[in-house]
Amino acid sequence: MADDFLLDTDDLQRRMDGAMTSLKTEFSSLRTGRASGAMLDPVMVDAYGSMTPINQVGTVNVPEPRMVTVNVWDKGLVQKVEKAIRESGLGINPQLNGTIIMLPIPELNEERRRELTKVAATYAENARVSCRNVRRDGMDQIKKAKADGMSEDDQKFWETEVQDLTDKAIKAVDAALDTKQAEIMQV
Repeated sequence: MADDFLLDTDDLQRRMDGAMTSLKTEFSSLRTGRASGAMLDPVMVDAYGSMTPINQVGTVNVPEPRMVTVNVWDKGLVQKVEKAIRESGLGINPQLNGTIIMLPIPELNEERRRELTKVAATYAENARVSCRNVRRDGMDQIKKAKADGMSEDDQKFWETEVQDLTDKAIKAVDAALDTKQAEIMQV
Protein backbone atom coordinates (compact mmCIF):
# COMPACT_ATOMS: atom_id res chain seq x y z
CA MET A 1 0.00 0.00 0.00
CA ALA A 2 2.75 2.44 0.92
CA ASP A 3 4.94 1.38 -2.00
CA ASP A 4 3.14 3.95 -4.14
CA PHE A 5 3.88 6.78 -1.66
CA LEU A 6 5.21 9.83 -3.44
CA LEU A 7 6.04 12.93 -1.45
CA ASP A 8 5.29 16.13 -3.35
CA THR A 9 8.77 17.65 -3.07
CA ASP A 10 7.82 20.29 -5.65
CA ASP A 11 5.16 21.58 -3.25
CA LEU A 12 7.65 21.64 -0.37
CA GLN A 13 10.18 23.46 -2.58
CA ARG A 14 7.53 25.96 -3.68
CA ARG A 15 6.60 26.70 -0.08
CA MET A 16 10.26 27.17 0.92
CA ASP A 17 10.77 29.44 -2.10
CA GLY A 18 7.75 31.43 -0.89
CA ALA A 19 9.51 32.00 2.44
CA MET A 20 12.58 33.24 0.54
CA THR A 21 10.46 35.56 -1.63
CA SER A 22 8.82 36.97 1.48
CA LEU A 23 12.24 37.52 3.04
CA LYS A 24 13.48 39.42 -0.01
CA THR A 25 10.38 41.62 0.11
CA GLU A 26 10.99 42.38 3.78
CA PHE A 27 14.67 43.10 3.08
CA SER A 28 13.78 45.54 0.29
CA SER A 29 11.74 47.60 2.76
CA LEU A 30 14.79 48.12 5.00
CA ARG A 31 16.39 51.50 4.47
CA THR A 32 20.11 51.14 3.79
CA GLY A 33 21.05 54.75 3.15
CA ARG A 34 20.32 54.28 -0.52
CA ALA A 35 17.06 55.35 -2.13
CA SER A 36 14.63 52.60 -3.05
CA GLY A 37 11.00 52.84 -4.09
CA ALA A 38 10.31 49.60 -2.17
CA MET A 39 10.98 51.35 1.13
CA LEU A 40 7.55 52.99 0.81
CA ASP A 41 5.71 49.68 0.22
CA PRO A 42 4.60 49.25 3.85
CA VAL A 43 3.29 52.85 4.08
CA MET A 44 -0.50 53.08 3.82
CA VAL A 45 -2.49 56.26 3.11
CA ASP A 46 -6.07 56.99 4.20
CA ALA A 47 -7.43 57.62 0.69
CA TYR A 48 -11.04 57.59 -0.39
CA GLY A 49 -12.18 56.07 2.91
CA SER A 50 -9.79 53.11 3.02
CA MET A 51 -6.13 52.42 3.73
CA THR A 52 -4.31 52.32 0.40
CA PRO A 53 -0.65 51.68 -0.49
CA ILE A 54 1.24 54.77 -1.64
CA ASN A 55 1.98 53.24 -5.05
CA GLN A 56 -1.79 53.20 -5.73
CA VAL A 57 -2.24 56.95 -5.16
CA GLY A 58 0.89 58.19 -6.92
CA THR A 59 4.01 57.33 -8.87
CA VAL A 60 7.08 56.43 -6.80
CA ASN A 61 10.40 57.27 -8.51
CA VAL A 62 14.08 57.23 -7.57
CA PRO A 63 15.58 60.11 -9.62
CA GLU A 64 18.95 60.03 -7.82
CA PRO A 65 20.74 57.73 -5.33
CA ARG A 66 19.64 59.69 -2.25
CA MET A 67 16.19 60.87 -3.31
CA VAL A 68 12.76 59.24 -3.66
CA THR A 69 9.88 61.20 -5.15
CA VAL A 70 6.16 60.51 -4.99
CA ASN A 71 4.07 62.20 -7.68
CA VAL A 72 0.57 62.14 -6.15
CA TRP A 73 -2.16 61.89 -8.80
CA ASP A 74 -4.94 63.55 -6.76
CA LYS A 75 -4.06 67.00 -5.34
CA GLY A 76 -6.48 66.41 -2.46
CA LEU A 77 -4.37 63.49 -1.22
CA VAL A 78 -0.98 65.24 -1.13
CA GLN A 79 -1.31 66.23 2.55
CA LYS A 80 -2.50 62.75 3.53
CA VAL A 81 0.41 61.08 1.71
CA GLU A 82 2.88 63.47 3.35
CA LYS A 83 1.37 62.76 6.77
CA ALA A 84 1.49 58.99 6.20
CA ILE A 85 5.18 59.17 5.29
CA ARG A 86 5.98 61.34 8.33
CA GLU A 87 4.19 58.94 10.68
CA SER A 88 5.54 55.76 9.07
CA GLY A 89 8.64 55.53 11.27
CA LEU A 90 10.99 55.54 8.26
CA GLY A 91 12.86 58.54 9.65
CA ILE A 92 12.39 60.55 6.47
CA ASN A 93 11.29 64.19 6.36
CA PRO A 94 9.11 64.75 3.24
CA GLN A 95 9.36 68.03 1.32
CA LEU A 96 6.44 69.27 -0.79
CA ASN A 97 6.82 70.66 -4.31
CA GLY A 98 3.28 71.00 -5.69
CA THR A 99 1.92 67.47 -6.14
CA ILE A 100 5.41 65.98 -5.88
CA ILE A 101 6.67 64.88 -2.48
CA MET A 102 10.46 64.68 -2.30
CA LEU A 103 12.07 62.35 0.23
CA PRO A 104 15.78 63.01 0.75
CA ILE A 105 17.41 59.90 2.22
CA PRO A 106 19.84 60.86 5.01
CA GLU A 107 23.06 58.97 5.78
CA LEU A 108 22.62 56.26 8.39
CA ASN A 109 24.66 56.54 11.57
CA GLU A 110 26.49 53.54 13.04
CA GLU A 111 23.86 52.89 15.73
CA ARG A 112 21.00 52.88 13.23
CA ARG A 113 22.96 50.53 10.95
CA ARG A 114 23.40 48.06 13.82
CA GLU A 115 19.66 48.24 14.61
CA LEU A 116 18.83 47.54 10.96
CA THR A 117 21.14 44.49 10.89
CA LYS A 118 19.25 43.13 13.92
CA VAL A 119 15.94 43.72 12.14
CA ALA A 120 17.32 41.92 9.06
CA ALA A 121 18.41 39.01 11.28
CA THR A 122 14.89 38.81 12.73
CA TYR A 123 13.40 38.69 9.23
CA ALA A 124 15.87 35.93 8.30
CA GLU A 125 15.01 33.91 11.41
CA ASN A 126 11.31 34.14 10.50
CA ALA A 127 12.15 32.77 7.04
CA ARG A 128 14.18 29.91 8.61
CA VAL A 129 11.24 29.07 10.88
CA SER A 130 8.93 28.99 7.84
CA CYS A 131 11.30 26.58 6.08
CA ARG A 132 11.47 24.37 9.17
CA ASN A 133 7.67 24.32 9.36
CA VAL A 134 7.54 23.11 5.75
CA ARG A 135 10.14 20.46 6.67
CA ARG A 136 8.00 19.35 9.62
CA ASP A 137 4.96 19.02 7.34
CA GLY A 138 6.97 16.83 4.96
CA MET A 139 8.29 14.68 7.80
CA ASP A 140 4.75 14.27 9.16
CA GLN A 141 3.61 12.98 5.77
CA ILE A 142 6.49 10.49 5.79
CA LYS A 143 5.64 9.31 9.33
CA LYS A 144 2.02 8.80 8.31
CA ALA A 145 3.11 6.75 5.29
CA LYS A 146 5.45 4.74 7.55
CA ALA A 147 2.47 3.94 9.78
CA ASP A 148 0.61 2.84 6.66
CA GLY A 149 3.35 0.33 5.84
CA MET A 150 6.16 2.22 4.08
CA SER A 151 9.49 0.40 4.19
CA GLU A 152 12.27 1.80 6.33
CA ASP A 153 14.51 2.31 3.29
CA ASP A 154 11.82 4.43 1.62
CA GLN A 155 11.34 6.37 4.85
CA LYS A 156 15.08 7.15 5.05
CA PHE A 157 15.14 8.15 1.37
CA TRP A 158 12.25 10.63 1.73
CA GLU A 159 13.56 12.03 5.03
CA THR A 160 16.92 12.68 3.34
CA GLU A 161 15.17 14.40 0.42
CA VAL A 162 13.19 16.69 2.74
CA GLN A 163 16.29 17.47 4.82
CA ASP A 164 18.28 18.33 1.67
CA LEU A 165 15.54 20.75 0.55
CA THR A 166 15.53 22.35 4.00
CA ASP A 167 19.33 22.65 4.13
CA LYS A 168 19.41 24.36 0.72
CA ALA A 169 16.62 26.77 1.69
CA ILE A 170 18.28 27.73 4.99
CA LYS A 171 21.63 28.18 3.26
CA ALA A 172 19.93 30.57 0.79
CA VAL A 173 18.36 32.51 3.69
CA ASP A 174 21.75 32.79 5.42
CA ALA A 175 23.41 33.98 2.20
CA ALA A 176 20.70 36.61 1.67
CA LEU A 177 21.11 37.78 5.28
CA ASP A 178 24.89 38.08 4.94
CA THR A 179 24.47 40.11 1.75
CA LYS A 180 21.87 42.41 3.31
CA GLN A 181 23.89 42.96 6.49
CA ALA A 182 26.98 43.82 4.43
CA GLU A 183 24.87 46.26 2.38
CA ILE A 184 23.50 47.89 5.54
CA MET A 185 26.92 48.26 7.19
CA GLN A 186 28.51 49.67 4.02
CA VAL A 187 29.29 53.36 4.47
